[in-house]
Amino acid sequence: MPVNGVMVVDKPAGWTSHDVVARMRRLVGERSIGHLGTLDPMATGVLPLVLGRMTRLAQFYTASEKSYEGNIRLGVVTDTYDCDGDPVGSKQEVHVTLEEIQCASRAFLGQISQTPPPFSAKKIKGIPAYKLARRKQEVELEPVEVEVKEFAVCGLEGDLVQFRCRVSSGTYVRSLAHELGRKLGTGAHLASLRRTAVAEFNMEQCRTMELIAEAASQGRIEELLIHPRRVLPGIPCVTAGDEAVGKIRHGRTVNLPEMSRSPFVKVFAGQAELVCIAKRVAGTLFQPKVVLL
Repeated sequence: MPVNGVMVVDKPAGWTSHDVVARMRRLVGERSIGHLGTLDPMATGVLPLVLGRMTRLAQFYTASEKSYEGNIRLGVVTDTYDCDGDPVGSKQEVHVTLEEIQCASRAFLGQISQTPPPFSAKKIKGIPAYKLARRKQEVELEPVEVEVKEFAVCGLEGDLVQFRCRVSSGTYVRSLAHELGRKLGTGAHLASLRRTAVAEFNMEQCRTMELIAEAASQGRIEELLIHPRRVLPGIPCVTAGDEAVGKIRHGRTVNLPEMSRSPFVKVFAGQAELVCIAKRVAGTLFQPKVVLL
């Protein structure tokens, strides 16, 4: 049977996001699976997957806010800006206080111009930057505008800085760590990272790969899916009758009188079957935009 839904995976360290997707395809027997935002191999935490027809909702998550917690190690710069890279230059002495680090971190709040790491998936003339960096070729990436909504330095133990942050889509936390080290004059790299939220998805909804494998072996995979009514919470829900569902199936407009003020609406058949995301075209008339039947 096809599996349609959203699963929030607690990505293990050392796995790529693609590794998780590939493993899920084998476990549930569903080829159509995607993720809602790449996590670096060294990172762990929230990796939402869309399965089956629900992959059509990925377009609504391209600009999702993300939250993280982790550790930054002062005194050592790496070529990847994280602990997976090779050291660059010699180790620096670290003589900074927690208050100095907190003061320096405030410079990164708000709208900032950020240069992606050379070891990233950003493309230069069609070639991913990390491929050029591995060949020891020069990598010059253009700065991009991102927003850092929170960057809180929570503690300092030796040369290890504990932090949490909340950032816009496209922000590299590795670059935040690197630039913080540069500002402090000590150098730094990202020592560990755990993603705690992507859009509405959070750690409470995370499922380990071991739990997912066990559920799949027992035919209980649907028990681990996020209820469709909790997906895209900013869009209101409406339950449609058979006639309206029939129109949606053929891409025709439907009249939803209780939704006259909403630009979009999630249309359900019953309590749990999401049939479409509809867009208001005039008054109470809605056109199916993404059909999931």
